[in-house]
Amino acid sequence: MKSPSHLNALRAFESSARHRSFSAAAAELNVTPAAVGQLVRALEDWLGSPLFVRGASGKARLVPTEAAERALPDIRAGFDRLTLGMERLREGSASGVLTVTVSPAFAAKWLLPRIDRFQAACPDTDVRLDTNHKSLDFVAQRIDIGVRYGMGNWPGLKADKLMDEEVFPVCSPALARRRGHPRKPSDLARETLIHDLSMVGHAGFPTWEAWLEKAGVAEAATIRRGMQINNSAAVLQAAIEGHGIALARSVMARDDLASGRLVRLFPDIGFSLDVAYYVVYRPECASLPRLAAFREWLFAEVAET
Repeated sequence: MKSPSHLNALRAFESSARHRSFSAAAAELNVTPAAVGQLVRALEDWLGSPLFVRGASGKARLVPTEAAERALPDIRAGFDRLTLGMERLREGSASGVLTVTVSPAFAAKWLLPRIDRFQAACPDTDVRLDTNHKSLDFVAQRIDIGVRYGMGNWPGLKADKLMDEEVFPVCSPALARRRGHPRKPSDLARETLIHDLSMVGHAGFPTWEAWLEKAGVAEAATIRRGMQINNSAAVLQAAIEGHGIALARSVMARDDLASGRLVRLFPDIGFSLDVAYYVVYRPECASLPRLAAFREWLFAEVAET
């Protein structure tokens, strides 16, 4: 006697046993209750024994037999393994969905203005962006790859340095013309300063006070007033619109400086950071085609700019 030629009968049995209902199983499997019943009966015919306890009328009450109850854990485990195997097959394909995690500001100011070039190079890969400041569980959240800002140490993840960064003051050209271009750092004491609250407490990232102290401004500790914003992209947008002078992150401000929307002040005063941008991913997934293609594209973009 031949076994069923596919797994549909086993799926119908497992779903019916879990729901205790042919109708509920049918809704889950997107078929009719009659089709579920036929699949279960075909499996029973092949086994030569019933899977559900039946009443005198012969109608299934959908109470699994003792043998069926013993088999169900192994059947469910088998389906779980099959599902995992199918995911592995999809991961190994160059096409499909690539889930990328980045901060909202990095997405807005660096990634999204460039992502069309990746899509042109890899048209069969659909990018799903997860914009999040928090460190995510790559396995639980099904994250393939990300760009993270920090010291390069995230447990369980491989981290390849993508870009270093420095910070410096920027403002709109209109503000510089209207107020007169600040000639020395101490001139900033009379300006409206824009503070990036998203970086407060971030190891290695300077506040306005720290930058001014490095620039030799004696009253740096007293310069704390001004606009406060908790998003780096919004900080730059506020500066573009002339609301004040921002302490800009070089990676975030690169395109705005190149386009002339912002101008850098005091270019001879640098403030390099220990923190940097890293490409992060699970080591065991490094060779997956979609992931490898996106990682190589990121580094190629940095090399171009």
